[in-house]
Amino acid sequence: MFHHHAIHAGARLAAVAALLLLAFAGPASAHGDRPPPAAADSAVTANPSGWLQTSTPSGRIDTGNPFFASLGSNGRSCDSCHRQAEGWTISAAEVRERFRQSNGTDPIFALVDGAVSPLADVSSVYARRIAYAMLLKRGVLRIGMPMPAHAEFKLTAVDDPYGYASARELSLFRRPLPATNLIWDTAVMWDGRETFAPFKPPMDAGIDIGDIDASLASQARDAILGHEQAGKVPDASVIDRIVEFESHLFTAQMVDRQAGQLNEDGGMGGASILAQQRFWVGINDTLDNDPTGEPFDPRAMRLFDSWNDPRASLSRDPRDRARAAIARGEQLFNHMPIDISGVAGLNDVTGVPVIHGSCSSCHNAPNIGNHSVALPVNIGIADASRRTPDLPLYTLTRYSTGEVVRTTDPGLAMLTGKWADIGKFKGPILRGLAARAPYFHNGAAATLMDVVDFYDSRFDIGMSARQKSDLVAFLSAL
Repeated sequence: MFHHHAIHAGARLAAVAALLLLAFAGPASAHGDRPPPAAADSAVTANPSGWLQTSTPSGRIDTGNPFFASLGSNGRSCDSCHRQAEGWTISAAEVRERFRQSNGTDPIFALVDGAVSPLADVSSVYARRIAYAMLLKRGVLRIGMPMPAHAEFKLTAVDDPYGYASARELSLFRRPLPATNLIWDTAVMWDGRETFAPFKPPMDAGIDIGDIDASLASQARDAILGHEQAGKVPDASVIDRIVEFESHLFTAQMVDRQAGQLNEDGGMGGASILAQQRFWVGINDTLDNDPTGEPFDPRAMRLFDSWNDPRASLSRDPRDRARAAIARGEQLFNHMPIDISGVAGLNDVTGVPVIHGSCSSCHNAPNIGNHSVALPVNIGIADASRRTPDLPLYTLTRYSTGEVVRTTDPGLAMLTGKWADIGKFKGPILRGLAARAPYFHNGAAATLMDVVDFYDSRFDIGMSARQKSDLVAFLSAL
């Protein structure tokens, strides 16, 4: 029997809203009023860790592109959820600032997916704070998806604090992915649902631009029809211009507030260098899918090798010490031992109960940080044990065995209907991380330190405080 736990939804929604409101009670600027560096132009923006650079063929951001135009009925554009200064996605801090400036009427605050429920009350500023609480706290949109046809499982219970979700439409709260560094994507969207074809090697020139363009075109069309609520599909020429624009964006941290220019003294930070990064589907694949036959090299990140000088840690110059911390963090990323176990999509696929790896085992694309072949995995972010009161919880029962799983988001299984795919998501490209908090598909980690703490706990790594700090310094410099 299907049980829908929404009887006391009104009271529970108020309680959840009260918790969420504490997270953004006061207005706060996302970046403050720091002056730009001397070389700043339209391609350089501030973020909490320093300065972010976006590289384009022309050296400027073409704001005349339809990416920045409202093409639907609710005033939104692609830019509403893919902001340059936020690494071409959104940060929760910047969304809160938009709420403060507009009293919750900025186009990003739309019932279709910005609210906790499409039936939420938005009649007052206070009501809108409650309705858009998840967007304000976690920077997530509500993706409504029905249970997949012919699934290997059924939905047997729903615990939705907002009283809306059902088998007809599950509410899945997910972060908008960055609209930059896209030519290295091996799956489009967290669950890969906009991927035109499997991006698997070998491929003609290493990157099948035709498949990538088709995937991005599909994503743009669906976003305009869904997120922007357009009444009809835009002309193909409009879609082509959007894809042309976003597929030529490269974004990375250029300046660190403590370490300075990230491309000095042999450092290879910044988007201009990133744009030249070699890549092909399968490059440095952990599971030996590299079409060149080259074995996996755990040294996937080599951006700051030149800063790896133990003497710098003793320098009187704080910039030298900051660079030394970044270099140590890079070494940890590549080599810190992690016993990877219980990860569906990895341990079960390889048949190895414990994989002795490192961060680069999954983030293996050199100097980019995603997996070079589509590899959706379940690291446990959506598990019931990590559920917080602001997320719905879904109980799924397998038809063949009666097994039960409780999850806040079935992930890939919402597309495939496969029991084995429950909770699987792709790993995102890591460049530009400092600009786009919070992290994970559901915004569960407010900071990069929270991300590091999650992995330390999840895989029982036992990191020291200095190791955690160094790893955060490195991730912030990407």
